[in-house]
Amino acid sequence: MRNWFAQCGRIRAGICLVAALCFFAPSVQAQDFLAPEQAFAFSARMRDAATIEVSFRIADGYYMYRDKIAISAEGATLGKVEIPRGTIKFDPNFDKELETLRQQLTIAIPVQANGSFQLKVTSQGCADKGLCYPPMESVATLSTANSGVDVAAPAADGEMGRIEASLASGRLILILPLFLLLGLGLSFTPCVLPMVPILSFIIAGEGAQTSRQRGLLLAVAYSLGMALVYTALGIAAGLIGEGLSATLQSPPILSAFAILMAVMALSMFDVYQLQIPASLQLALTRLSERQRGGKLLGVFVMGAISALIVGPCVAAPLAGALVYISQTRNVLIGGSALFAMAVGMSVPLLLVGISAGSLLPRAGAWMQTVKHFFGVLMLALALWMVSSLIPAWLLMLGWGLLGAGYGVFLMRDKSLGWRARILGTVFIALGAVQLLGLATGGRDAWSPLAQLRGQQHQKTEFTRVRSVAELDAALANTGGRRVMLDFYADWCVSCIEMEKLTFTNPEVKAKLDQMLLLQADVTANDDDDKALLKRFGLFGPPGIILFDAHGTEIRGTRVIGYQAPAQFLQSLQKAE
Repeated sequence: MRNWFAQCGRIRAGICLVAALCFFAPSVQAQDFLAPEQAFAFSARMRDAATIEVSFRIADGYYMYRDKIAISAEGATLGKVEIPRGTIKFDPNFDKELETLRQQLTIAIPVQANGSFQLKVTSQGCADKGLCYPPMESVATLSTANSGVDVAAPAADGEMGRIEASLASGRLILILPLFLLLGLGLSFTPCVLPMVPILSFIIAGEGAQTSRQRGLLLAVAYSLGMALVYTALGIAAGLIGEGLSATLQSPPILSAFAILMAVMALSMFDVYQLQIPASLQLALTRLSERQRGGKLLGVFVMGAISALIVGPCVAAPLAGALVYISQTRNVLIGGSALFAMAVGMSVPLLLVGISAGSLLPRAGAWMQTVKHFFGVLMLALALWMVSSLIPAWLLMLGWGLLGAGYGVFLMRDKSLGWRARILGTVFIALGAVQLLGLATGGRDAWSPLAQLRGQQHQKTEFTRVRSVAELDAALANTGGRRVMLDFYADWCVSCIEMEKLTFTNPEVKAKLDQMLLLQADVTANDDDDKALLKRFGLFGPPGIILFDAHGTEIRGTRVIGYQAPAQFLQSLQKAE
């Protein structure tokens, strides 16, 4: 505050005081005004080896003062800074005419440097509604070896940095192919794979004579429903400024969807038949004979519902798009990126559809075998969906009974011949491993026999922080150690994967033992949880923030989404 008043110069003391009171007033804390980082989004890059390009995306209804912009560098020599001319307006906050800048500000700065250096930009702006922000300092680490690479404040590198840079460019010709490829990579994650058996179930219901064209049409309808709802959920989360993960992964929604999958599975085993009254069935049959679009509409709705599975999965591409939407309110760019990513995630589904004619048997007892297989997939999906809601022993029991039961079922299947005995033996063995692990005290479905081999990994111990105040207190007392803050939730599949597969790795554990480990459990998604997520601009778990021994975040080291041990070790090494 003292520095701000010093910079006011000849401003009347009363006006400064009023502006200060307005800035800290509770009404300003509401969503009437954007945070300064959102109102004046900063980025910097090396246009070439001798030129820096500094940019500000200024939100609608906000402006910056031209004469309040100051630029300096450590480790480099800057040439003359030429700031574009603005518009002269009388500003009541300063009681004089000032030159203001709006929309987009780009400054080209000559520079002489060898290697990396730090750029500091001080700026100040206001909102048309009357709020005057204090001066804001933005810092970026640049290098003459990385020409053309954008750096946002706070500086970011790695995957998140590339994603943010592509979005900041605003060029759909670059954004759409990138997010399409990123979506293709996500299509093989546990969040997306469950949709494959759902679509397979739908195609199998068409009968043995399903053509490739019909299978592809069904897959397109299903994928389009998923993509549109996924995009809408992402846009809503970005505009609201909060993730929807907790809502979509709440126990009632997960339980309801799991029950639906189990009901569909039992019908595949002919436990019962889902039928509607004969009169209505006849009317629908006649309607379908005239128009097959009714079936496509149902498949489209099923895809839309399946978006509830995909929506809560936070990965770096999704996080980047949500942050971009929340900061710029640019629904066109952010929404297009999300839709392109959803299309990429749909590629396996389209392959299932287009191969339906060759994968599905044409006639005979094979159809019953495939029908039963889809039933098992449905049961497995139902169990997977509630895996975070039930005790570990019950999950192991479920996997064991499902595997062993299906194995016995296959052994009795005469249509498969010798293949049935091989497949049946494999499934029985997989189920037996889970049951043996459960009987001998194992409680980890990922590694059911670890306790018998003497390799049972101890759970990584974290210190829980339940609020921003507790986090600040912990960061103020690091004991000279680096700090890792892990955002976790019981319903977050990637979080559980990190705990079971990554944190237990011996090399990773050796690194973590040297750090102060903090964890924010945001399962409840209460006000304190939302405040912790908002503190770091996160929309949901998993998210890992690394701090130095002084409690300051180490830039460019954030981990969003699941990382395997080798990749996570590289992330930790960046913080050293």
